[in-house]
Amino acid sequence: MEFLKKLFSPITWSIKLIQNNFKAMLFLLLLFILFVPQSEEQLTPNNLMQINLTGPIMDVGEVLEKLEEADTNQHIKGVLFVVDSPGGAVSPSIELAYAIKRLKAKKPVVVYAAGTIASGSYYASIWADEIIANPGSMVGSIGVIMQGADLSGIMNKIGIKTQVVQAGKYKQVGTADREWKDYEINELNKVIQGTYDMFSKDVADARGLAYEKRDTYANAHIFTAAQAQNVGLVDSLGVMYDAKQRLIELSGVENPLWNKEDKFDKLMKKLSATTAITLYTYFPTLSLK
Repeated sequence: MEFLKKLFSPITWSIKLIQNNFKAMLFLLLLFILFVPQSEEQLTPNNLMQINLTGPIMDVGEVLEKLEEADTNQHIKGVLFVVDSPGGAVSPSIELAYAIKRLKAKKPVVVYAAGTIASGSYYASIWADEIIANPGSMVGSIGVIMQGADLSGIMNKIGIKTQVVQAGKYKQVGTADREWKDYEINELNKVIQGTYDMFSKDVADARGLAYEKRDTYANAHIFTAAQAQNVGLVDSLGVMYDAKQRLIELSGVENPLWNKEDKFDKLMKKLSATTAITLYTYFPTLSLK
């Protein structure tokens, strides 16, 4: 009997281990099923990367991280930057523009205008190797705006008054509790015009356009894709397939493998974009429009 116990001890030990750690082993098995590569393609790192810019431009930290990843990842040979955005805040738009400019110095970047590529989202795209626009997309709106409400009328009706202590003549510029004074409007115009000059100069430099003729392609004009091509804002018209094929050609990869976005992350991005649109609508700031 003792001999039989010793003989079958490895089996009984394994059974006890499974019984005592069933939940942990089941958890490990599920992880294995979820994350183990199912094909040879999943074992091979992707060599092309699609990065999406969707909705109003406010917080671009995640998009910048992906551009940096594409820049430093030696496996990535080219980037497709897919844009469907009406623009947004100035600073983050410029952050994206110069991130793409740095990336382009190392790897080809093709921008695909999937729906709207206007204002800040166009600014973000100007340094790409090529901009390909969906024939139904809207392009342009190269301009700058700052807007605000005059709430003094409704404040008077409900009996609200503001009290202010300030140092500096222009400290109340842009406040909503009264009508803006002429010298305040002039101060805002200085900022708006300076930003517009920078925007249109960068567009001219990046796209090889004449700065002195900016009224033809800037000046907040809104173009169809074909009209935008005529004035030099996009390089060609096409759909997603064409944009991908062009990047494959520029990157020189023989077996193109694209990154795949996690479905949960995709859902969260859609929810974030909806929230951003709401905030952008009701709390406007200095914007590229």
